[in-house]
Amino acid sequence: MSKKVYFVGLLAVLLIFLTPAKNLAQNTNSSTSGSTSHTLTGKIENHPQFFSKHLSNKRDIIIYLPPNYDKNPNLRYPVLYLHDGQNIFDGATSFIAGQEWQCDETAQRLILANKIQPLIIVGVYNTGEQRVDEYTPSIDARYNKGGKAALYGKFLVEELKPFIDKNYRTFADQKNTALGGSSLGGLVSLFIGLEYPEVFGKLAIISPSVWWDNRIILKEVDKLSRKTNTKIWLDIGSDEGEESLPDTRLLRNALINKGWRLNQDLKYLVAKGAKHNEQAWASRFSEVLGFLFSTK
Repeated sequence: MSKKVYFVGLLAVLLIFLTPAKNLAQNTNSSTSGSTSHTLTGKIENHPQFFSKHLSNKRDIIIYLPPNYDKNPNLRYPVLYLHDGQNIFDGATSFIAGQEWQCDETAQRLILANKIQPLIIVGVYNTGEQRVDEYTPSIDARYNKGGKAALYGKFLVEELKPFIDKNYRTFADQKNTALGGSSLGGLVSLFIGLEYPEVFGKLAIISPSVWWDNRIILKEVDKLSRKTNTKIWLDIGSDEGEESLPDTRLLRNALINKGWRLNQDLKYLVAKGAKHNEQAWASRFSEVLGFLFSTK
């Protein structure tokens, strides 16, 4: 076997078995098992194969509507857009069968208890093999992947959001529009949020992949000429890998240096013992909603 073939094979293995914080293939369009029952709660609507001209591809869109959405046609609602939509509501579609964020159950419970504002949650499916490219702002030379986050942002802002605002009773303004995700989804949420501060007034940056392309997201924050009017949730699990916690602290500090204020428009959480998976993100999603969509 030649050294070149051996190196390529070794690189492929490493990409599969990266540490949790660097798991490039974390989510795909289908579950690892077709036998898991659906786990949907509340009123859910689907828009299969939503086409993007910017990305020249299709993806499913899944939407959670708050309790009593149909009873009062005069009410409008804030919207939270979440990446990796197949993982957020339904154990039957999640990357690891049965492991999902329970966003629908959590939102339903908190809304009925009057602990958060009623809201619409839009799950934006990833496209499997294109996920890494779409969720990253630059090409990382170590993997020869990435760099389509700007186009993905155009898809969200110019194609998906107008569709949602036209077909659902939303508050379409900046202060009522949020964007969020985990891992590379957390990375792309911050990147797009900084690119479109007039569109997204709230960001949920969950276990972000700060490490991508030599921490390029820190440079994006540093480039800001001034702080944006954006409320940011930022978190990390203490057991996500040796680089994850220090990297996320660097991101927290970069945001503070630009003017974000801890426990005011920036919430930072280290989840003790939490790993890099759907179970961990589900366990703290109620806190994310409580900070971004508080009734107070």
